[in-house]
Amino acid sequence: MKKFQLCPSKFFFKLCIILILVFPAVVSGDCDCDPDKSVDGSKAERQKYKVGAIAAILTAGAVGVCLPVLGRNIPALRPENDIFFMIKAFAAGVILCTGFIHILPDAFDDLTSPCLQSSVWSNFPFTGFIAMTSAIGTLMIDSLATGYYQRMHFEKHRITTDQEQGAHDEHAGHVPVHTHATHGHSHGSVIPSEDGSGSELLRHRVISQVLEIGIVVHSVIIGISLGASTSLKTIRPLIGALSFHQFFEGMGLGGCITQAKFKTSSVAIMATFFSLTTPIGIAVGIGISNVYSESSQPALIVQGVFNAAAAGILIYMSLVDLLAADFMNPKLQSNMRLQFGANVSLLLGAGCMAVLAKWA
Repeated sequence: MKKFQLCPSKFFFKLCIILILVFPAVVSGDCDCDPDKSVDGSKAERQKYKVGAIAAILTAGAVGVCLPVLGRNIPALRPENDIFFMIKAFAAGVILCTGFIHILPDAFDDLTSPCLQSSVWSNFPFTGFIAMTSAIGTLMIDSLATGYYQRMHFEKHRITTDQEQGAHDEHAGHVPVHTHATHGHSHGSVIPSEDGSGSELLRHRVISQVLEIGIVVHSVIIGISLGASTSLKTIRPLIGALSFHQFFEGMGLGGCITQAKFKTSSVAIMATFFSLTTPIGIAVGIGISNVYSESSQPALIVQGVFNAAAAGILIYMSLVDLLAADFMNPKLQSNMRLQFGANVSLLLGAGCMAVLAKWA
């Protein structure tokens, strides 16, 4: 049977190109609001910190996303072990807090800015509407993609099984007997097959790619904002805060990639893509710092829309696909010690990211 593969490389490459090429062109307009620009430190000094930020955030993101992936070779960090539940709960808390506390407030600030008071954006709560629409859209994509690939997998599994049964009956003279297992009925469990695929595996693959889209959209935006910043008072704390931010988000994404069991090449592409998005955003921000204005109308609209959409995706993914799936798992619910540990890990992850909101 042909092994199922979602081929993430082409899609993610195209998404990265679109974000990098289109975003700077849209946001490089003149500011209609005349904000007070805080400029401190020499340009050379700011450049030094920004280059340092690229190295620090790249390293933190790469280590974060690779830890769960490489952890497959460490018995304690394998997905079937209890400790993995707590790691995923911590990472899910980080992602949930990122959506609610880091991204959504920024989207509200952008789309309710005084610079937009004269436009249609001030007459409707677009931030909540876009976040809601994004969450609903993620649900639909999640459901449609998972359902489609499950049906495709089950149909191939049924045809193969029927063919093998027919060939066996012809040679042995047996009467075909209908069995429940032949059609692979299941409610969320992995269907044994030659390639080890199943409904849970298909779902994990959809989850990991949709989650990466939400993280990548936000990562490019914050990278451009840091790269275009003209204030050392802003740049310095952002380096540490965003390094921790990328590390923890990488752990959450790496856990999903691990459970998806992609080919080694696909895992490498997804991990590299995540690790590079914020540093690339910083590099783009440095390049357009002379024409970029965070308070121009085009910049506020693009940043606000992207942030609201990313918040909707991350909030949905963290609550539905990460937390609900694990916290409703019979293995966790039947083990009070594991359940307590997962709850503490969730609160700890959300709490750590909430504290970082003071600087980023």
